[in-house]
Amino acid sequence: MKTANNVIRILAFQELYMRILYSFLTRIAYVHLWVAQYFSKKMKLFVQGRVHVFDTLEEHIGPEDKTIWFHCASLGEFEQGVPIMEAVRKEFSHYKILVSFFSPSGFEVKKDTPLADVVVYLPMDTRQNATRFVKAIHPSLVIFVKYEFWPNYLWTLKKEGIPTLLVSGLFRKEQIFFKSYGGFMRNALRSFEHIFVQDRVSEELLQSLNLKNVTVSGDTRFDRVSQQIEKDNTLDFMEQFKGDTLCIVCGSTWPEDEAVLLTAINTSTPFVKYVIAPHKIDMPKIDAFRKKITKSSVLYSEKKGKHLSEYQVLIVDTIGILTKIYSYGDIAYVGGAMGATGLHNILEPATFGIPIIIGKNYSNFPEAQRLEQLAGLFSVDAPEAYKEIEQKLISDTSFRVKTGMICGHFVHKNTGATEKTMNYLRQINVKGQIK
Repeated sequence: MKTANNVIRILAFQELYMRILYSFLTRIAYVHLWVAQYFSKKMKLFVQGRVHVFDTLEEHIGPEDKTIWFHCASLGEFEQGVPIMEAVRKEFSHYKILVSFFSPSGFEVKKDTPLADVVVYLPMDTRQNATRFVKAIHPSLVIFVKYEFWPNYLWTLKKEGIPTLLVSGLFRKEQIFFKSYGGFMRNALRSFEHIFVQDRVSEELLQSLNLKNVTVSGDTRFDRVSQQIEKDNTLDFMEQFKGDTLCIVCGSTWPEDEAVLLTAINTSTPFVKYVIAPHKIDMPKIDAFRKKITKSSVLYSEKKGKHLSEYQVLIVDTIGILTKIYSYGDIAYVGGAMGATGLHNILEPATFGIPIIIGKNYSNFPEAQRLEQLAGLFSVDAPEAYKEIEQKLISDTSFRVKTGMICGHFVHKNTGATEKTMNYLRQINVKGQIK
C-alpha cells in the first residue's frame, strides 16, 4: 500500500511539473510570436487578432445566452465542421454558435460566416485565458474539429462539467499521446466526453490508451462535399473558357506543384485547357509562373472584356470558387503534396466524379491512400511522371471515365459522419447534458 501511495505521489508531482512547464513554454512562445509580428504579416494578424477577443465576447454573448462552441485550427478544419455546424444550427436553433480559430488563415477567411453568431481567435492556452474564455461564453456544448488538443481549455471544460466532443479525429502512432513521455497530453485527451474518429486505426490507437468513448464515424468532409453536387455550380466564365475542350483543374497549387505541371502545360494541344488556382494569392509568384507558360494565359481578375475561349490557361487569382470550378474539370490535380505543405482537399473534385492526380507526400492523408488503392487517384513525383499519367487520362476516355466513377463512388460510400454525431447529440440532449 505504501509503495502504491508513493507511486501516486510521484505521478501527481510529474503531472504538476508538466502543467507548470507547459504554461511556462506557452508564455515563452507567445513572447516570440509577439516579436515575430513585426517581421511577418501573418504573425501580426495572429497576435493583434487576439487583443480584443474578450471585448468581442462581452459584446455578443450575454449572461442569459445559450451557446455552443466550435473550435477549428484553420480553414480546413472549419470546412470539415460545416456539416455539423449546419445541423446543430438547425436542431439547436435557440443557441448562439461561437466559432474560434487558432490560425489567421481560418479566421480571416471565415470571420463573417453566417453559420456563426460570433467568430474569434482562440486566446493562447494558459489557465487564466481558459478560465476567462469558458466563463465568458458559458457553453452548453463544445466541439473540437479534427486537431488541436489544448490542455488548459480541455481541463477547464471538464472541471465545469461541459460536454466536449472531438469530431473527425485522426490519430497516428507518431503522435505524442502514444509515446512513453506523453502522459501529460493523454490526460488532456481524456477530457473529451466522446471522440469521433475517421478510421479504425485511430480507434485502435485510442483503445490502446484504454479510451472506450470512441466511435468510428468517418470524415465529415465527405458529407460536406457530397452536398456540393446538389448545388448550382454554374460559372459563366468557365462555360466560356472551357467550351468543348477537355479541362484540367489544378487546385490549391504551390510553386512545387506548378514546377511539375509546367512541362505538360507548355507541350499540350489546343484541345486541352488548364485552370490553375494557387493556394495563396501571391501576385509576384503568380506573375513569375505565368511568364514561364508558353501557352496563351489569362488571369481571372482580368477576364472582363476578354474572349476567354481564346485562352488555353486560366489562372484564378481569387478565392472561394474552386469547388465550383472542379465541376467543370475532366481531370484534377490537387496541390500541397509535392512539397511539405500538406495535401489539400481531394474530396472536392472527387465528388464530381473526376480522376485525381497529387504529389508524392501524402502518407498522413488516409483518404488519399485509400483512393489510390481503389485506382481513383495517382501520385507523381516529377514532371515526367505527371505528364505520363495526364496523357493516359486524356487519350483513353474509357480509363478516364472509369477512374472518375471510382472517385464519385468513394465519396458517396463514405458519407454519414454528420448523422452519427448528431444522433449522439440527440441522446445526450435527451439526458439533459446539453443545458
